[in-house]
Amino acid sequence: MIYYWIQLAITFISTYYFSDKVPINTTITTKRRVSIFDCEGFRYMSNTRYISYMDFIRFELTFKSNLFNETIKKGIIPVLASQKIIYKKPLKLWDVFTITLKNEGWDNKWVYHSHTFQKNNAIYAIGYAKVAFWKKNKVQNMLDIIHKSGITEDAKLPPLHILNLFNNDTHLLKSKD
Repeated sequence: MIYYWIQLAITFISTYYFSDKVPINTTITTKRRVSIFDCEGFRYMSNTRYISYMDFIRFELTFKSNLFNETIKKGIIPVLASQKIIYKKPLKLWDVFTITLKNEGWDNKWVYHSHTFQKNNAIYAIGYAKVAFWKKNKVQNMLDIIHKSGITEDAKLPPLHILNLFNNDTHLLKSKD
């Protein structure tokens, strides 16, 4: 867990202070290398590290855009509602890969992102995330946050195949009661 927080601090310092500002709907790509701390016993990147890298690139976009000033600085916290990941090939120790974050769309409550892990232009994994913003145990209006962060367009619905990924989440939670 310490490695996660150190990596997040490095991401904050390098992107908030040393990167150009970008709009929140920008697609960003970051190059990474699989380190010894990312691997499980068989020298392959652990499944949990893919999820951590998805967090880091979402925070990178937050720090590079006006989103940080309009949310976290005001006590509005991003909350991950759901996340799905599909693994195609394993990344190995010392592999250099890229992760690309694409804003797939938003509505008044959620923003949807896709995360693509690639090495040598081959896809190794694809992840999807559904994120909301909370303040004082209440979901904030995403359209207000989007507009305050500099995007003028209203809701941009994500593609149907992405909405369908998250369609049954509530039903799955209710079935466990």
